[in-house]
Amino acid sequence: MKKLAGIILLWFVIGPVLAQEPKPPVRLAIIGLNHDAVGDFISRTRNREDVQLVGIVESNQTLVTSYARLFNLNTNFFYSSLQDLLAKTNPQGVAVFTRTFDHRSVIENCAAHKIDVLLEKPLAANMDDALAIAAAVKSSGIQIMVDYETSWYPSIQHAYAIANSQHAIGDLRKIVVIAGDQGPKEAGCSDEFLKWLTDPRLSGGGALTDFGCYGAALITWLTDDQRPDSVLATAQNLKPDVYARVEDEATIVITYPKLQGIIQASWNLPFSERSLQIYGNTGYVLAPHMDLVRFRLPGTEESELQLQAQQEPGPLTDDIYNFVAIVRGETNAIGPSSLQANLIAMEILDAAQKSIQLKKQIDLPKSTPW
Repeated sequence: MKKLAGIILLWFVIGPVLAQEPKPPVRLAIIGLNHDAVGDFISRTRNREDVQLVGIVESNQTLVTSYARLFNLNTNFFYSSLQDLLAKTNPQGVAVFTRTFDHRSVIENCAAHKIDVLLEKPLAANMDDALAIAAAVKSSGIQIMVDYETSWYPSIQHAYAIANSQHAIGDLRKIVVIAGDQGPKEAGCSDEFLKWLTDPRLSGGGALTDFGCYGAALITWLTDDQRPDSVLATAQNLKPDVYARVEDEATIVITYPKLQGIIQASWNLPFSERSLQIYGNTGYVLAPHMDLVRFRLPGTEESELQLQAQQEPGPLTDDIYNFVAIVRGETNAIGPSSLQANLIAMEILDAAQKSIQLKKQIDLPKSTPW
């Protein structure tokens, strides 16, 4: 009798959990094949139970043919416009891999159809477009998540926990972010990607925009979405024969009342790098690689921690996992992925461009333009 009672009690505890049917996968579409990162994204959507890729929007038939062959997809899976796709299927969310200049029109179109958006960084090609995107998102009530690979680095998450969540290195005084590589041409980017990435109108700039956005978003996240007081930037073109129209080297200094941020964006590094250095008034934490953290706390020597990437997708490790939760209404985009953080990041990049043009420090207005 006691055994039977135990079984009944156990069923009341776990029965409702077992009885829950698995959630249906989120219906996801891709808009744009212009960004080389789309290939990795398509690969990662396969064999997942939480998403179902229902179509790809791309008007460039050369790209359609190339990706259809690469991933063994029927050409009927591709659509020339979002309207054509919507006539055949009903996506709950879209992942955008267009030219940066096209982000505004794509998001305004998605907002009109109440479709949530996962957006390859940066938010926009210029501040005017960023403000228009914010207005469309606000009026429609959709969610937008801006995707940076660094958001999912174990080292970055661990550094944030030490510096912010635990406040283990005291009050923050200096943050340095280095982001860059050998340059898009040297790194082997496709001709289609390279064509618009080196066009200042279509991309928003060169290395300053391409890699400066990492630092702007990370520093904004680490300062709890605080807007800086001023921005001072310098840029160079060290390879004018390769990048004739955009800068390939940039440094941005952003100042806060009690903190300085330094962003170094480069297409001239010997190897790809995304590193973070956080200095407080009592210690520091460094994240030189995606899986390595070095830190020194008060009264200790420097320690090193080798991290392992989580095998299963989770809220701190996977962009698709997070976007699925956003579409399902279980969470909102937070940290460096949030719209607020990326509006501030765009404000920093916009001021940096002005600083370079005018050769002076740019003081930011006290109130936000959004």
